Amino acid sequence: MKMTEYIKETRSEMSHVNWPSREQTIRYTVLVIVTSIATAALLGVADLVFSKLLTLLF
Repeated sequence: MKMTEYIKETRSEMSHVNWPSREQTIRYTVLVIVTSIATAALLGVADLVFSKLLTLLF
């Protein structure tokens, strides 16, 4: 396949993509950030608890 043909087909396919709106993109980005922070906090607390338990046992 020639490069120009590939680029034409790619452009054609990209026009069929249903892109999210700006508001949806912002909302999903905030959701990912909040979920990541919550997961990090949960894992941090679990690490702290297990570290303290191990310190008490040994």
